[in-house]
Amino acid sequence: MFRFLIRRIVGGAVILLIISAIVFLLFYTAPRDPARLACGKVCPPETLALVKHNLGIADPVPVQYWHWFEGLFVGRDYDTYGFCDAPCLGYSFRNREPVLATILDRFPATVSLSFGAAVVFVIFGVGTGMLAAVKQGKALDKIASSASLIASSMQIYVVGVFAVYVFTDQLHLLDRPSYTPLSENPAKWFSGLLIPWLVLALIFTANYTRMARSQLVESMNEDYVRTAKAKGLSRRTVFFRFAWRGAMGPIVTIFGLDLGVLLGGAIITEKTFALHGIGELSVKAVDTSDLPLLLGVVLVAAAAIVVFNIIVDALYALIDPRVRLS
Repeated sequence: MFRFLIRRIVGGAVILLIISAIVFLLFYTAPRDPARLACGKVCPPETLALVKHNLGIADPVPVQYWHWFEGLFVGRDYDTYGFCDAPCLGYSFRNREPVLATILDRFPATVSLSFGAAVVFVIFGVGTGMLAAVKQGKALDKIASSASLIASSMQIYVVGVFAVYVFTDQLHLLDRPSYTPLSENPAKWFSGLLIPWLVLALIFTANYTRMARSQLVESMNEDYVRTAKAKGLSRRTVFFRFAWRGAMGPIVTIFGLDLGVLLGGAIITEKTFALHGIGELSVKAVDTSDLPLLLGVVLVAAAAIVVFNIIVDALYALIDPRVRLS
């Protein structure tokens, strides 16, 4: 296990390095010049050169990337901003603040939204899929399958607005969506994120219901499950000890990817409910061509996906006895 984790961590670091180089090249060779945007329409050449120097983009792109990469480990000295401690992701072109500090300020809202929604859609999605698989071909199975198909066709920006209108504006049952730090007021944190959790989980619950049902139906027809039944084991033991564990592998894989993507910013959900998280931050960075901030957000999203893939691979051996790490 230890050697496996070391190999996966090294591989993940290499992947992040490649992603950072590609994204850096794409962003910093974009047709829109961030220096000219910051300088304005009327900008003399000498002023433009000074702005480029202050933004740290006067050097060729490979040299810029090396300075950026070096700043991750030893920090970086800016003439305008002073020294940026490691890990340094640079300074925002727009607000002149450290990129890492800006991301860390927004990250708790995205983490709260992602993990809260994940708890909801895993419990209800996998649970409903299990019931549908056990009741295969019966009324409960047909209802669950039909409901999941309808729910997966919904759009967050439609369901979200409707949910706020009904449960907040009309019935006054739930608080208006907002984010309050958990350490400040746990009750307000929960009530403010309840509608976003439910709306975001709605789409994922539908997908996990169908996935769990199909995987469990396939798993219950495997030879080792039929052998367990033939040995006289109880239906509950056969289902949870053999069929369920055999079906959870693909579900855990997709869950790791989904959670990693959500931690990179649930853009539509955050914009719908005006939650100031990573997704909303990335939209602002695109609108303002804030390349250091956008690069930082992309790397955070990529790192989240890589980390959760490593965790999922390590969990395989615990979930499915047929899998062995080598």
